[in-house]
Amino acid sequence: MTIATRLDHYLQTEHIPFQTVPHVQSHSSLQSGVAAGIPLACLAKGVVLEDHQGHHVMAVLPANNKISLSRLNDELNASLHLVKEAEVYQMFTDCTHGAVPPVGSPYHMTTVCDEALTKHDSVYIEAGDHQTLLKLSKPAFAQLMDQSKVVRFSSQVFH
Repeated sequence: MTIATRLDHYLQTEHIPFQTVPHVQSHSSLQSGVAAGIPLACLAKGVVLEDHQGHHVMAVLPANNKISLSRLNDELNASLHLVKEAEVYQMFTDCTHGAVPPVGSPYHMTTVCDEALTKHDSVYIEAGDHQTLLKLSKPAFAQLMDQSKVVRFSSQVFH
């Protein structure tokens, strides 16, 4: 059980309380949620995007949702596209590949949060490995997303 160094430092510095939730090894946020026995709508995943100037944005949405780039671009008046997986690995060197925490600030990027996540009593996030989730209360998650723009930009995918 490991929390990514930058994420852990950020949570400690900002005094954001959390609980660790260990689970069996997984390979995706969906598998992590199932392994930990939590509702996928309460599990936040991060998608790294980039604009035409090379600025990165962390889009945070429920694990069981699909991002709508057109809706997000309309909301932000931007032209964002997905960042290639290999580049994401280079940006998140303190994380296991594929276990990116959905928090932009420790990685020097703007964050946008889907409003669907703001409705839950608790939200879970990847800790940076494939064996640990962090549980944040509603106020702690709000504090974590404090500098984020909150808009609706995803829709539920049924699995």
